[in-house]
Amino acid sequence: MFPTPIEKTSRTWQLTYQALLPLALLLWLLPLIAVAMFSIKSSADFAAGNYWGMPTSFELFNNYGKVFFESQMPRYMLNSFFITVPTVIGAIALSSMTGFALGVYKFKSNLWIFFMFIAGNFVPFQILMVPVRDLTIGLGMYDTKLGLVLFHIAFQTGFCTLFMRNFIRALPFELVEAARVEGIAEWRIFWYIVLPLMKPALAALSVLIFTFIWNDYFWAVVLTQGPSAQPVTAGITSFNSQFVAQYHLMSAGSIVAALPPVAMFFLMQKHFIAGLTLGAVK
Repeated sequence: MFPTPIEKTSRTWQLTYQALLPLALLLWLLPLIAVAMFSIKSSADFAAGNYWGMPTSFELFNNYGKVFFESQMPRYMLNSFFITVPTVIGAIALSSMTGFALGVYKFKSNLWIFFMFIAGNFVPFQILMVPVRDLTIGLGMYDTKLGLVLFHIAFQTGFCTLFMRNFIRALPFELVEAARVEGIAEWRIFWYIVLPLMKPALAALSVLIFTFIWNDYFWAVVLTQGPSAQPVTAGITSFNSQFVAQYHLMSAGSIVAALPPVAMFFLMQKHFIAGLTLGAVK
């Protein structure tokens, strides 16, 4: 039923695996390597069709200098932080409470409410584009950071609730029962007993949601226009003029935009892995 561990296979297959793994890694990294190379080339290389060759001139400082000091990129980066951080906090705060309610309390509609949270994850978000856009316009939140934050929280809470509820269900329920016997209020049980045990899950979910929201392009284009509220994923397209696409600056901007989620993952790597694997082995 389960695949055989590579250590228990034949020596021939182990050597094949070891030879193919670097090749697969190279294929996976090839687009990133291409973007990194494009970010240090000049526009003349693109005009001459020099896509994969060595750059005719090394434009690292020139390209990245234009991105930081001659464009709206710093503002787009700030917009992304102002959108992503409140969304992560809001989605995790709501899902922690809903996960606690669905994982600890037993009532008639518990399973149906949980199914509703799950079902929301299977709705293609593209079909929501027009109604959500019209709703933001009607509420006066179109082209605002607040509008993006609220709708990201709404869309991410379903997945976060699924994650939190399953994590809380794996915790020893005897701790909650013992606290109730002592007469501790329910909100104190959540705050002082359950929440500290959820730290690995909170860390793992924070990294996931931060990456999802930071990398979002669809809603950034649908619900915003202009540098006042656009995040960095949509703002990168500002390097395109009416007749010329500045691919070297777009590549440099893409590298800059990718740094925050990568840095967060490496900073939270231990907690992220612990949150995903906790309870996997009894």
